[in-house]
Amino acid sequence: MTANLAGFDASTVEPTTAYEVLPAGEYQAMITDSEMKTTKNGNGEYLQLTVEIIDGEYKGRLLWERLTLKHPNAKTVEIAQRTLSAICRAVGVLQPKDSAELHGVAFVVKVGIEAPKNGYDAQNRIKAYKSARQAQTAPPPAADQKMPWRK
Repeated sequence: MTANLAGFDASTVEPTTAYEVLPAGEYQAMITDSEMKTTKNGNGEYLQLTVEIIDGEYKGRLLWERLTLKHPNAKTVEIAQRTLSAICRAVGVLQPKDSAELHGVAFVVKVGIEAPKNGYDAQNRIKAYKSARQAQTAPPPAADQKMPWRK
């Protein structure tokens, strides 16, 4: 089967370029989309969240969080539920009835870099979530905590 592309002119559209991983650090973000999906082997379901960076140099970049909320392995489900709890607290919705309630609320993500494995390049992984308000009001570390060798 083919698709009609009449009217498309590639010379008028900038081509996509390969994205490099984001530097490790904290970014303002929000969830823009969510969807329940079946795991590859069919024995569970995961909530896929699309997380968009909303400020700074990397504004518009997307990250994905996959939370396996239904699975025969209880530990897998517990890890997903703990991450979902962190997300809910970051957006201020402690008892969501639908994943759409998590959309459109600014929060802060701590992003790390996962080393290349299984033939895949290095990729970003969300390590933590906190509310935007919590990020703004958190006191800076004391001077001796920043550089313990300096007194």
